[in-house]
Amino acid sequence: MFKIKNLLKYLRIPCICVSVFIFVPMPVYAKTIKDNIKNFDSLEKRLVDDGFDKKNIAGIYSNKGVRFDLKSVSLFFMHNEANLNYNAFSAKKYMKRAEKYKQQHIHALSGAEKKFGVDKNIITSIILVETKFGTNTGKSSVINTLSTMASLSDKEARDLLWMSIPADRRLTREKFKKKSIKKSGWAYGELKAFIKYTSREKIRPDKIFGSYAGAVGIAQFMPSNIISLGVDGNNDGKVDLFNHADAIFSIANYLHHHGWYPDINEKNAFKVIYRYNHSNYYVNTILKIANSLKEEK
Repeated sequence: MFKIKNLLKYLRIPCICVSVFIFVPMPVYAKTIKDNIKNFDSLEKRLVDDGFDKKNIAGIYSNKGVRFDLKSVSLFFMHNEANLNYNAFSAKKYMKRAEKYKQQHIHALSGAEKKFGVDKNIITSIILVETKFGTNTGKSSVINTLSTMASLSDKEARDLLWMSIPADRRLTREKFKKKSIKKSGWAYGELKAFIKYTSREKIRPDKIFGSYAGAVGIAQFMPSNIISLGVDGNNDGKVDLFNHADAIFSIANYLHHHGWYPDINEKNAFKVIYRYNHSNYYVNTILKIANSLKEEK
């Protein structure tokens, strides 16, 4: 039996309210926690109905590490870019690390530049800002994040997530509902791509960790982009975005796919990089770092 005290702790409700909750029926939250944290029954059925192998899906979701992840997904609804200090990446210590990274991976960077026409300084700048050269690729379970977010089409899951977000960090209830439903559809598509990718590469889904939004590896690609634009940069027969060569070639392929060409002007370069991250602040930072790296030749 799921204890009321544990439920209150999980939902961040002070234990002083225990006496009140004892008399208020809570079948919705209790059932959601009891069922969805342990597994994703309705989500499994949906995946199987969409053509995924039933045995494979059952194997993924029977793993003890696969669970409803309120902590990571709640960040998605509290994220505020204004709190990010991209300018910090222009500091001398990062510029020195960028030059060192270019030297260490010059073969892959030059190869990607030759094949896709993308400036190695742009690629280096993106890897710096995205993951500090692969040292910060994220600690959230991708299968948990995407499965939880995909489940937000269900009211019980939305209510549980809503209760987990501090009151002073919440959107309005209506905005939260609208965003949750929209993101659940997006996450379901990414979840399907993630399962296809891990199956293709013979990787256990529960072993891949990424950002709170489900982005993967040094390049921070969403699974759908790994499937369509990921590149085997080191020719080992795998697409592994935790490998530097694969990440470098994949970033170059992504930018090329979205319109990058050799000697592209800054106006068009801005438009292409914006496709990587829909943020003017982000794009201006990438261009600034890349220009600084060029000047240090």
